Amino acid sequence: MQKKHSGLKIFVVVAIILAFVWFLVISPMITFKSNEKKIIDAAESYYEYYSSELPTGERVKTLSLSALYDKSYLKENLFAPISNKACSVEKSWVKVKRVGGHYKYYVYLDCGAIKSNIDHKGPVVTLAGDETITVSLDGKFKDPGVKSVVDDNDGKIDPNSVKVKGKVDTTKVGTYELEYVAYDSLMNQGSVKRTIKVVKLLKDYVKKDLKGEDYFTGEPENNYVRLSNMYFRIIGLDKNDNVILTAEEDVANVSYDKLEKWLDEVYIPHFTKSAKKYLVKSKFCKMKVTDAEQQIEKCTSYTDKRYAYVPSIMDVQRAQKGEDNFLKPHTISWTADSSSSKEAYVTRKIFYYEENTLNFIKVNSDFNYGVKPKIIIKGDSLLTGGDGTHDDPYSFGEVKNPKGGELLNKRYPGEYITINGFEWRIIDTLEDGTTKVISDDTLGNLEDRPMTYTNPEDAKLTFNPKDKENYGYYVNNKASKYIDTVLLTMHEVEAPVYKANSSYGEETKINKYRLKISPPNMYDMFSAQSTIRAGSKSHSYWLINSSTSSDRYCGVITDIGVALNEPIEKYGMYGVRAVGYIKEGTVISSGNGTYSSPYKLK
Repeated sequence: MQKKHSGLKIFVVVAIILAFVWFLVISPMITFKSNEKKIIDAAESYYEYYSSELPTGERVKTLSLSALYDKSYLKENLFAPISNKACSVEKSWVKVKRVGGHYKYYVYLDCGAIKSNIDHKGPVVTLAGDETITVSLDGKFKDPGVKSVVDDNDGKIDPNSVKVKGKVDTTKVGTYELEYVAYDSLMNQGSVKRTIKVVKLLKDYVKKDLKGEDYFTGEPENNYVRLSNMYFRIIGLDKNDNVILTAEEDVANVSYDKLEKWLDEVYIPHFTKSAKKYLVKSKFCKMKVTDAEQQIEKCTSYTDKRYAYVPSIMDVQRAQKGEDNFLKPHTISWTADSSSSKEAYVTRKIFYYEENTLNFIKVNSDFNYGVKPKIIIKGDSLLTGGDGTHDDPYSFGEVKNPKGGELLNKRYPGEYITINGFEWRIIDTLEDGTTKVISDDTLGNLEDRPMTYTNPEDAKLTFNPKDKENYGYYVNNKASKYIDTVLLTMHEVEAPVYKANSSYGEETKINKYRLKISPPNMYDMFSAQSTIRAGSKSHSYWLINSSTSSDRYCGVITDIGVALNEPIEKYGMYGVRAVGYIKEGTVISSGNGTYSSPYKLK
């Protein structure tokens, strides 16, 4: 009796298993094969009527499932077995090929989990060379072609059979796409794409303009660059085809012995994050020379690797062409070279008096003179605009133009704004939401520029805006006559005080005042006299840097753009260049932030 029950249980289990196998495997496959047969029958009926469409030779003809439905050769929907989900009309097809004098049909039916066991995948095409290739504008593009074509069923296929779709026009900047298409014996398609970018590379334009030379000379009109909202001149190319730049103008006045410290702590941090990617860390020429060695043409000593320094005597000499030299400023600027630990060389367009006709003179290394930083950027930097002229410098698109209604404090150092007809420049955007700005020139117009003089009875000239006899009081309280201060807010201002002449990082104390307007700090960016303005006339102005010395040291930029490295005379008259803080929430209404298209605010 027990054996009978055991046998019955085994029978029931086997029956259940067989039922599941039938229901889940055999029956669905029968239904699926029946559907495949329906497609082949429909295709045969189609070609009985459209016999002229049958392929000849080695050709293969493909009919999609959707085409058979459209022509009514299939009328009932085909569904995935054990499902109400229709089979794919886009992915399913039937192919016909002449084999041994007869037409043979191959069907591929995609019903989700169940698919026809037929070759339906195209060959794998592998490119020779990179998937993305960059070509310079007007350069030559040579297609690297195809490395291999391999099919799961047909094996290796001749790469020469690959068809290439698309064209590349190297005379027009743009992104182009080539598609490489291959087929197997059943005309299953495999393809791969290659992207070709036709771009403007900075080094190519520089090479073209240099005409075989390494350096620009004289006063070229096609070597201007704008990077991180700062303006530069191209000096030339280094041995790696990277591009050597120098600032178009002094950006501050700093002593020679503090150059590296100031460049690292103030200058480089003012580049935008995206602009810093263009910089190349390099060794810069820095030599000890004598007056007799000023004609030296080969550098013999270098700095450690760094991101910025200043042009060397050698750079300035090589840029000379007749009486013209774009590396010689109207102001007085440092070169990279010294004669001793206490003296270094400066240059300018014209020296006066006993230095007349000289290209370089020695000065005390602790004096403050102009800094025209020299940097090196990647030669393969992609240009997005500009023709290299002063009005349309080469640019890289690393700083995006603002959208309408963008906050000013979301913008970047170096950009220009206009307030009541005066151009200002952004020094910094601050954490408290204000934007620190500096007027591009002294206040007023050519006929009416506010000037103030030193108190002859006051032996000390320490900046003090609370003292009515002090130049600081005049700057803060009288400047509003010339500018509308409605956009400016009271802000804590730091006034550095030194023992004698100013020296970066060597202040003895810092006095703090809440002011709307103050003079520039000599060591802030863009505090040096601007020379970008075409045909501009230089104007002197006070600085916030001052001393406790009884020798009357005080911060002043003279009419020729030079920091006064000596005691100020009594009754010395100097102008007002303003630094202010624009209120948080100030919105840009128009403009691109350039000198020719400054932001207008609302």
